[in-house]
Amino acid sequence: MSNKRDLKRIISSICGDLFTEGIAASLYGENRNKENAEAILTSILIMHNNYIRRVSHVEPGMAARAYFKDLKDKFSKEVNEIVDQLNNLA
Repeated sequence: MSNKRDLKRIISSICGDLFTEGIAASLYGENRNKENAEAILTSILIMHNNYIRRVSHVEPGMAARAYFKDLKDKFSKEVNEIVDQLNNLA
């Protein structure tokens, strides 16, 4: 398991890349639905803040290894959902 600092960097990097793709899709995509693009960008920011906070504060009563495995799985699932939304936006 990587340490918390590395995990936070990975989360920030992925969310930054998603945000960049969202901006590019909203500016250069064929469907320029401003409200939909803003909703996706907002969800990326909320996801970033949520997962950075969850890395810092392990859930009490849960083993750390299981907690971080669950955190990574949920993060990956949410990233895949946002990627699908971005593909539909472009």
